[in-house]
Amino acid sequence: MEDHNAKAQTRPPEPMQFIENHTFDEIRVGDTAELSRVLQAGDIELFAVMSGDVNPTHMDADFAQSDMFHRVIAHGMWGGALISAVLGTELPGPGTIYLDQSLSFRNPVGLGDTVTVRVTVVAKSAEDRHVTLDCKCTNQHGETVIDGKAVVVAPDEKVRRPRVALPEVHLHTRGARFEELMAATAPLPAVPTAVVHPCDGVSLQGALDAAAKDMIVPILIGPRAKIEAAAKEIDRDLADVEIVDVPHSHAAAEMAVSMARAGKVGMLMKGKLHTDELLAPVVDKATGLRTERRMSHIFALDVPHYPKPLFISDAAINIFPDLSAKRDIVQNAIDLAKALGIALPKVALLSAVETVTPSIPSTLDAAALCKMAGRGQITGGLLDGPLAFDNAISPSAAKAKGIVSDVAGEADILIVPDLEAGNMIAKQLIYLAGADAAGVVLGARIPIVLTSRADGVMSRLASTAIAQLFVHQQPKRAMP
Repeated sequence: MEDHNAKAQTRPPEPMQFIENHTFDEIRVGDTAELSRVLQAGDIELFAVMSGDVNPTHMDADFAQSDMFHRVIAHGMWGGALISAVLGTELPGPGTIYLDQSLSFRNPVGLGDTVTVRVTVVAKSAEDRHVTLDCKCTNQHGETVIDGKAVVVAPDEKVRRPRVALPEVHLHTRGARFEELMAATAPLPAVPTAVVHPCDGVSLQGALDAAAKDMIVPILIGPRAKIEAAAKEIDRDLADVEIVDVPHSHAAAEMAVSMARAGKVGMLMKGKLHTDELLAPVVDKATGLRTERRMSHIFALDVPHYPKPLFISDAAINIFPDLSAKRDIVQNAIDLAKALGIALPKVALLSAVETVTPSIPSTLDAAALCKMAGRGQITGGLLDGPLAFDNAISPSAAKAKGIVSDVAGEADILIVPDLEAGNMIAKQLIYLAGADAAGVVLGARIPIVLTSRADGVMSRLASTAIAQLFVHQQPKRAMP
């Protein structure tokens, strides 16, 4: 999945850097000032957010290819803003009052172009402290992209102030990575899916929207009257959708598992029922869907400030997993990441510290899991641990701690010590960092789309896409 975190950043100034103006009396005809700037995608996106101008010429690469310039170009006033920056910070500088600005746009500015803005004083009026300046923007080829004139009132008092450090700005396209996941399912056949007790609008809509995108063929299992009432609530037609009428949620879960064992469905999807209620018949040794591997839940998160998808496990099923269970939790997470296109997933085994400490059991488990990977008991991923959360996801934190590792600072997967820690990390990323979340359960014979009752339709669609992609990456298993 591509990175959709465009980052426009201004570095903090060096210590003791100042901004100083030129008063009217100091200014001479012929004085000049300039700045240069390379146009980046973040500049365009930030200008669009600020101005509200989402003209596809600037925002849509596909559209721009068919436009007259055949490439994404900057908003014209982006260059005008650079002229304003020179006037306000360099010449005349702080205390300047804008009176008039003419602009003539000569050539487009495209991504990667270097724009140099140069202003030159051409006239002064002592009566009113007016200063007229020629304004010219050129690109790296020396071509003029903007030409014009500015008239300002120059300051009459000297100003010298510390240069203000601008904040970092992170631009995140909400849901973009999840849209990529759904797009990746387009060429794949829809998977027959048992939707268990979809008796509320959100869970039913998620299933029907997934069907509309040809990700699943839904089989709705639950009390028919409640399912139809939910459909009426969201104004959806169930005429072409199979409904298996059962009296309650317990029966719905049992029926779904029975259909999975018979090979009639390739996925389960949680509706309006508790997770324990859904999983109880799944884990039944006699009639369920258990395999030799421990089942585990995997959060797939799109975190605005993280440059790639982040997976967290286990935060929903295994409360205090032992070493054997953690081995399966790690393997399930690796298998999912690989199914989603990550060739060699980097797995960080989390603890409170990054050294093996006998009094902290999770550090011992981390060390043992790394050794198990070295002996082929865990395959397909690159493991390291113990690692604290900061040095697992932050290259600067890992560097500060002197950690030399191919995983530290670049983790794809976070394996938590227990359910409580995982749940807290995931929920903090969702509610404090603005992460989008999807989730599936692996380790059974078929994947289970397991979402929270608080999750919206986008989360449910993304979870379905993840499960569908996983299904089509796995060898077919025969049911006993």
